[in-house]
Amino acid sequence: MKARIYHNPSCSKSRATLKLLEEAGANLEIVEYLKTPLSKKKLKSLIKKLGLSAKNLIRINEPAFKEANISLEKASEEELVNLMATHPKIIERPIVEVGERARIGRPPENILGLVQ
Repeated sequence: MKARIYHNPSCSKSRATLKLLEEAGANLEIVEYLKTPLSKKKLKSLIKKLGLSAKNLIRINEPAFKEANISLEKASEEELVNLMATHPKIIERPIVEVGERARIGRPPENILGLVQ
């Protein structure tokens, strides 16, 4: 089965997760989501596959999140998805998707159950 990694090459955790996938021999698709931002529909699909809420995917220390002046606790799912679609740098990374399952690679070993 194909594994898709939503990857930021500038991120050490993302690079480490990609290396684990390569070492596991995964049939791999790499999506550099800063170059090819995710649609709202795709973000909602990933959130569902992760079994999380949108607020769990927000990097709260990113300047774009702080500048948005949105309360993480008060914002709706839709507001947070819109914010991630507009500012992909605030999305937690990396995310690995295999079929109907997905995991965040923090720590990178979190993804091993998807590809082994």
